[in-house]
Amino acid sequence: MRSAEISRTTTETDICIAIEIDGKGKSEIDTGVGFLDHMLTLFAAHARFDLTVRCKGDIQVDAHHTAEDIAIALGKALRTAAGDGRGIVRYGHIILPMDEALMLAAVDFGARAYLSYEVDGLAEKVGDFDTELGEEFFRALAMNANMTLHLKKLSGRNTHHILEAAFKASARALRMALSIDKAFENDIASTKGMLS
Repeated sequence: MRSAEISRTTTETDICIAIEIDGKGKSEIDTGVGFLDHMLTLFAAHARFDLTVRCKGDIQVDAHHTAEDIAIALGKALRTAAGDGRGIVRYGHIILPMDEALMLAAVDFGARAYLSYEVDGLAEKVGDFDTELGEEFFRALAMNANMTLHLKKLSGRNTHHILEAAFKASARALRMALSIDKAFENDIASTKGMLS
């Protein structure tokens, strides 16, 4: 069972996350932020992770701490659940369409923390959600999962569609990267012999 539970409590947020990598895409999400709930629900569905996220955050201020801290905990949960990475494909990529939006996502789950986020042309908000928090979320996710993540918008005008494409594409790329490769079943996909 590749699974993990992470709790994180600060003066700004109180978070509990449970993840099972080899799941069916079931989710129970309650962040207090409607748009983020929607994004995490579809993230779990497209990654095929079973995911529970509970967060009580200072959303009376804004959603910044909630989005960033959830991504921190989710990244740590992913890294913990993946263990030493034995048997994983390691790399994943997709070009994903969402109506007029087209998003490229590429992942290396090889323990190099890096984010390239080329997602521009967004409206300031989707509902009450500040769209700049998309980049904050993915940066915290990449840094705490200790992975390389590239997200590049190839086209798109509708902000909701663009951000939804980013979450779906990153989920699909992660699903590929964390899937088990029979060729590496008892090995690690690195000439170093470890992913670190």
